[in-house]
Parts: sequence; structure tokens; C-alpha cells
Amino acid sequence: MTATATQTPPPAAPRAAGGKGGRTRLSVPVILLIVAAAIIVVSAVRAIAGADDVTSSGQMAGALTGAVPIALAGLGGLWSERAGVVNIGLEGMMILGTFFGAWAGWSLNPWMGVLAGILGGMAGGLLHAIVTVTFGVDQIIAGVAINILAAGVTAYLAKRIFNVGKAATEGGTPKQSPPIEDIKSFTVPGLSHWLSTLEKHHWFLISDLAGIVGGLVTNISSLTLLAVLLFVATFFVLWRTSFGLRLRSCGENPVAAESLGVNVYLYKYVAVTVSGGLAGLGGVFLAIGTHFYLEGQTSGRGYIGLAAMIFGNWRPGGLAMGAGLFGYADSLQLRSGSDSVHALLLLLAVLLLAMAIWKYVRKAYVSAGFALGFAVLLAVWYATTDTVADEIVQASPYVATLLVMGLSAQRLRMPKADGLPYRKGQGG
Repeated sequence: MTATATQTPPPAAPRAAGGKGGRTRLSVPVILLIVAAAIIVVSAVRAIAGADDVTSSGQMAGALTGAVPIALAGLGGLWSERAGVVNIGLEGMMILGTFFGAWAGWSLNPWMGVLAGILGGMAGGLLHAIVTVTFGVDQIIAGVAINILAAGVTAYLAKRIFNVGKAATEGGTPKQSPPIEDIKSFTVPGLSHWLSTLEKHHWFLISDLAGIVGGLVTNISSLTLLAVLLFVATFFVLWRTSFGLRLRSCGENPVAAESLGVNVYLYKYVAVTVSGGLAGLGGVFLAIGTHFYLEGQTSGRGYIGLAAMIFGNWRPGGLAMGAGLFGYADSLQLRSGSDSVHALLLLLAVLLLAMAIWKYVRKAYVSAGFALGFAVLLAVWYATTDTVADEIVQASPYVATLLVMGLSAQRLRMPKADGLPYRKGQGG
């Protein structure tokens, strides 16, 4: 064999259309078409079921309120796992955020409460980093321990702080803080009123669009705007800066990163601490949104945020979609109860039918069969009933979210070194 032949590189493998590894990359026009189709489907379901609240401005505002704390917790998980550290302790960090945010918000002012909640969550994140990165404790065990510790510490502090003195006279109890002042909200003048007028006509599609947009421009909390900015900033920092490239390299191949001079421990510490701060901010959002700290008010949202992050394939956009799905279903059952959840059965059936068709086209026949089967069951359930039981109404956000996430998730790619123990110098 000649030297020339030896040095000739092998032919490149053909790349499937649509992106790396055959994964379809959606362009902006395609995304807009998908959004338009989804709005048309929801509008049709609203008209058929007669459930006007499905696309009302109040429903959209409630969905946004429900989605933000989950999205912030999931964003915290994204930071941590992109650096290679699994953060099951998001729930506990949210709990710390609710307590310290409520304490500072009541005793000082709401914005100081936001700062205190973020710092409380960061303290939980720092603890998680110390025990997992420095001491190599199993990341799952450490996260569960932080959840238990946070619940116990805040319950103890609530009894010591909110149940005595001035706090007790202002309405504090062992499980509840005194009321907290609200944070400034924003409404787009003129546009909000005009959209509200259109919504009340209940015209097909036009009123639905007015309700959807109206809910996004009326009484929007400053914390909601902050959350949106944090999503944009996260994408820019992690995918458009050298800092983000180094951080993500710690979650993909820390040995190679260290060989190139990256301080892997430092980047993991930064990522997990930021993760805790974001989860803490999600907890503050819950406390200020209800004007109280309440024991157990996170209700597993840290875990749901982690699930939304996985559904979103460890990307901010997909994470936002997962959080929005839960927030929408949660708002639907809280605002209208049985009637709207009954309409949700039809909406889910249509979505799952579309998913089944998509899976079939992609030759994922097993997933297509499951999606079609669930679509038929939900359609039959809707057609043969006029209402649903209260127990199902309360569980509907969790069931709907898990159903759609479970059947739509495919080709998930977690960071290669996510959850794997790493010791400094192990590559040398």
C-alpha cells in the first residue's frame, strides 16, 4: 500500500438532511406554522366543547403564573447538569427560597425578599456542590438529603420566627408567614383593553388570539419579566460565550476540559450555585405570588422542573415548553375545574393524534401506536361523559404533563458526563 493511499481519509458518512445526526432542526417559519396550527386546534376545541375559559386571558395569565416557578427550577437544573452535576435538590432549594424570600419580604420589602430567596437557594446549591464535587458524595443521595434538610430547617425556623412577637400579631403561624407586599406588575395600556373587548365576543380564532395575547400583556409581574430575561441570558451565556463553552465541556468530558486548562471544580461550583439561586428565585415567586410563605407550598415543583428540563433536551426553549404545558393544565383545573378539564380531554386527544401521525411518519411505530391508543381512549372518554371526577381534576396537570412528555420525548441527549463522579487529575 502506498503512502498516499495510507494517508487518504475515509469518505465522510452521509449526513441526513435537517441537521447533525439526522435530527430535524425547525426553522422559524416552521415553528410559526406549528404555533398557528396549535392555536387553531385550541380554538376549535373551545368552540366544540363550549369551554370559553380554555383560551381566556385569565387562563393564559394563570398558565404563565404556574409555569414560571417550574421554569426557573428547570433552568437551575439545566445549569447544573450542563456542568455534569445532577441536582435532585432543586425542590429543597426552592423551599429555602420560599422561606427566606418571605421572611425578608415581610420584614424589609419584596425586592429584598427576592434577593434573600436567591441567596437562600444559592446556599443550598453551594452545599450540594461541596458534598458532590469536593467530597464525591453520590449526587442523587446528596440531592435527596438537601430536600429533607431544607424542609426540616424551614419548618423549624418558621416556628421560631413567624409564631412569635410582631410576626404572630400580624398573622404569622408555625406554618405561615405574615402577609408580604406584592411586587409591581405591568399592563400594556390601550392594547389590553382592546384585546379584552375582542375576547368577549367569543369569535372563532379572533377572540381566542385576543385572549391568549391579552393574558400576556395584562398584569404581568416584574418577576415574570425577570424570568424571561434569565432564559435569554442563559442561552446567550451557555451557548454564545467562551465561559459557557468551558462550563458545558465539564459536563461532556471533564478530563479533556482539564487537559486544556479548564478548572473543572470551579466551573461545577459556579454552575451548581447558580442552579440553587435560580431554584430559590422560583421559590420566591411562589411566596410573593400568594403573599405568604406556606409550609409545603412548592408541592414538588422542583421535581417537575427537572422533568421539564429533560423533556426540553437540556435546552432552554424545550424547557420553557414543558413548563408552559404544566402551567396551562394547572391553571385550567384551578380556574374552571371539571368543565374545562373535560374539554382538556378532547384537546389532549387531538394533540396525541397529531403526535401519532408525526411518529408514524418518522417510522417510530411503537410510539405512534401508544399515542394513537391514548388518543382514542381520551376521545371516547370525552364523548361518553359530561364531567370528570374531582380527584381527576386535581391530578390533571400532572397526568397531562407526564402523558405528553412521555410520548413526545425522543432522541434525548443528556451531557455525556452528567452524574458521573469526577476527581481532579484523574485524566493524568
